[in-house]
Amino acid sequence: MTDSAPDARAAEHPCPDRPLRPDRPQRVGSFRFIVATDEWEWSDAVARMHGYEPGTVHPTTELVLSHKHPDDLAQITEVLNSQRTTGRPFSSRHRIIDTDGNVKQVVVVGDQLLDAAGTVIGTSGFYVDLTDSYADDIRENVDEALSTLAESRAIIEQAKGVLMLVYGISADHAFEILTWRSQETNIKLRALAQRIVDIVAEGSGPRISDSARNEFDHFLMTVHRTVPHPDRSVTRTESGS
Repeated sequence: MTDSAPDARAAEHPCPDRPLRPDRPQRVGSFRFIVATDEWEWSDAVARMHGYEPGTVHPTTELVLSHKHPDDLAQITEVLNSQRTTGRPFSSRHRIIDTDGNVKQVVVVGDQLLDAAGTVIGTSGFYVDLTDSYADDIRENVDEALSTLAESRAIIEQAKGVLMLVYGISADHAFEILTWRSQETNIKLRALAQRIVDIVAEGSGPRISDSARNEFDHFLMTVHRTVPHPDRSVTRTESGS
């Protein structure tokens, strides 16, 4: 942020990096955007995703958009325009291009940023770097973390499933998000996962549209047709009975 952003607001909505593994590149990082002043703030991890050393660049809307893949630029511009006018939460899966020309797949999730009076002043959220080159590293991180959470595996797996469905991401990336949110909020991972699962099971969480539910109904009733033949159960016709 520049000096024009009130200190109280910055303290209320910090944008830190809390490394999951300090010896490895971070795949989850925070951002903030203030609509009235068109100010952005990137955490160290988000700066590095774009190819910058922390503290060497002050992100602007122009800079943010300049790093979007040309084929995704219209989509992201529409998301930003909607955020300015409605302030609604959003999520987007798209590509960015870093300063070295490397294309990276990212998921960006944003929620309302409020001032002390509860007025929406912008958005805050996080990036997740989905780049395939990190897959083995992510898997090792996940395996190490899960080894200490054996008794909590089932509930964490259910919470991961929720994130996988909503954001269309892999199990490893879903775990990265859960772990990051646990550290950001200082809430134990299992407790956070349990709350997510409970709210979804109660039906009191975000609502799924009827059209999306209908699409899933069709998917559920037809997915068996895509199962490879050797893995199918023997039917009466196949057994000759």
